[in-house]
Amino acid sequence: MANIREIQSRINSVKDTMKITNAMYMISSSKMTQAKKKLADTEPYFYALQGEISRILRHLPELEHPFFDQRENVPAEERKIGSIVITADKGLAGAYNHNVVKLEEEILARPGIHKLYIVGELGRHYFAKRNVEIDTNFQYTVQKPTMHRARDISGVLLDQFEAGELDEIYVVYTRMENSVQSEAEVMKLLPLERSSFSEMKMPLNMYREAIELYPSVEAVLDSIVPNYVTGMIYGSLVEAYASEHNARMMAMKSATDSAESLIHDLSIVYNRARQAAITQEITEVCAGARAQQRK
Repeated sequence: MANIREIQSRINSVKDTMKITNAMYMISSSKMTQAKKKLADTEPYFYALQGEISRILRHLPELEHPFFDQRENVPAEERKIGSIVITADKGLAGAYNHNVVKLEEEILARPGIHKLYIVGELGRHYFAKRNVEIDTNFQYTVQKPTMHRARDISGVLLDQFEAGELDEIYVVYTRMENSVQSEAEVMKLLPLERSSFSEMKMPLNMYREAIELYPSVEAVLDSIVPNYVTGMIYGSLVEAYASEHNARMMAMKSATDSAESLIHDLSIVYNRARQAAITQEITEVCAGARAQQRK
């Protein structure tokens, strides 16, 4: 059994660690709340854009536009696939980063020419060790996601898509289902899928108005779609940011609970060691007293 001083030192060390994990829990809780508020404030605008695209497609079901071009004539082996991978800048978040990396590796296993756009230091370091092309101009951090950053990212991707440098664009991020569950998922950004807009059906009793698109349908979509893509990227950044801190909250809460349990067990061992030491001292005093009496 370890001596009393060693046990006391270990208890103090665990208590110091518990203070850190508890502080990290509180910080992540505050940041997650702020991120959820930012997302709730901006979601209505981008849902409105999605509704407008759905309305245009409902009135013009045979519409042809470069943003809806699936480029089926490009063979699978030659398709240029871009992925925005959103990871954290640091660990201590459970399986958060592992789940995102695992999904991206599944995309990399598909046939095609892959290019990565990494947001987050951990993902950048992980994929830098593999033979995958990474856009070196994409040195973005995941801290404090902003609309300006989302516009920068969407501008780069839209330019490359329109220039034919990319045939497909995906976002790999983590979506927060609720306060205790997050799910890593893949969302296709471009080309747009008609089926993803056809789900927004109007009630049967709602008047289906005639619309006029000025100066042309193409010009209207050229204005709406970039803002829609920016909104999807911004939403992914904020969702990932909230999910990261939610995962870190859960990990830090688990670590704090484990520290409390460990302190409880060490306190029992400490008390037993102290009682054994006291008993030994009493025994030695009694033995010494008896030895003096014999003399």
